[in-house]
Amino acid sequence: MAEGGDVFGGFEFKDESYLSSKRAESTDKIKKFGPHMTRLPKSAVPEYLVLTPYQKFCWKTLGPLVKEKEVEDEDLEDHLLQARMKIRVEEYIAYVWMSTILAAVGGLITGVLMAMLLSPVLGSLSYLLAVVSVLLIPMAVYMVLKMAPSSKANSRGNKIDKKLSDAMSFIASMSSANINIDQIFKELAKQPIYGEVSEEAKLITRDTEILGIDILNALERAASRTPSDKFREFLQGVITTSTSGGQLKPYFKSKMEEYQDERELMVHQNMETLGMLAESFVTVVVAFPLFLVVIMAIMSLMGGLGGGNPIPVLYAIVGLMIPGSQAGFIAIIWLINQE
Repeated sequence: MAEGGDVFGGFEFKDESYLSSKRAESTDKIKKFGPHMTRLPKSAVPEYLVLTPYQKFCWKTLGPLVKEKEVEDEDLEDHLLQARMKIRVEEYIAYVWMSTILAAVGGLITGVLMAMLLSPVLGSLSYLLAVVSVLLIPMAVYMVLKMAPSSKANSRGNKIDKKLSDAMSFIASMSSANINIDQIFKELAKQPIYGEVSEEAKLITRDTEILGIDILNALERAASRTPSDKFREFLQGVITTSTSGGQLKPYFKSKMEEYQDERELMVHQNMETLGMLAESFVTVVVAFPLFLVVIMAIMSLMGGLGGGNPIPVLYAIVGLMIPGSQAGFIAIIWLINQE
């Protein structure tokens, strides 16, 4: 990767006209400025798929079995691509299998220890807990690892959706200056402020400038690998508008207004939710524990607690109930702000 964080800043091109869409050029220009050798800066090195030592062990151990069984999982392959997890699907399957096997061994050891240590106390219940641990631990590990690419892809999709409105304003502004679509995505790739949208733009620029793919096919490839439905719909709209002879400026402007309206609506909904949570916080965390403490103190003085000591209960309310309620509200508010 080039120094300074700009992965495309060091590339050299023969002519700036190569940045325009090849489908809009003549056949002579396509032949002249088609795919060609590009000199990379001295500091640039290829980015290889590097496995961790544990993943290498998993692939070396179970890789032949995965190849022999010819295991195919198209959904997993798509999720790995969308999540930008730099590992092949066969290697990841070997990683999941080995982790599940090791978890099963660990679950078996845990179950035996539980049966030996807890049987004098719990009796036959300890054996039931041991069986549950033997079955539950490997199943949990398998499900978590199998769903990890999908979860990470969904997380990337949400991040793209959050930044799409701002990125669309950038794209519409560039388009209003009569800048070609190739150059727009290249400039967008240089703007880290747009987060994952910028990362998607980097792959589009890579396809057009390094792999020699025309811009429409590059957008189609990007639409097929992005985890964001909104960004996919936007790219497909660009392709449809271009191939049907439409104008991209009005399209970009309409999408910018659409995404801005959606963001305003989402912000309004979040504000209403925060207001409701504020009222609930005052009732649940402030007023209710206070009333409960006062009522228990009065009932204790009047002998309504059966002569029991109310101090442990008050300690539980003050030390556990109130901090737990506050932590729960903080977590909910944090999640809403993330959205």
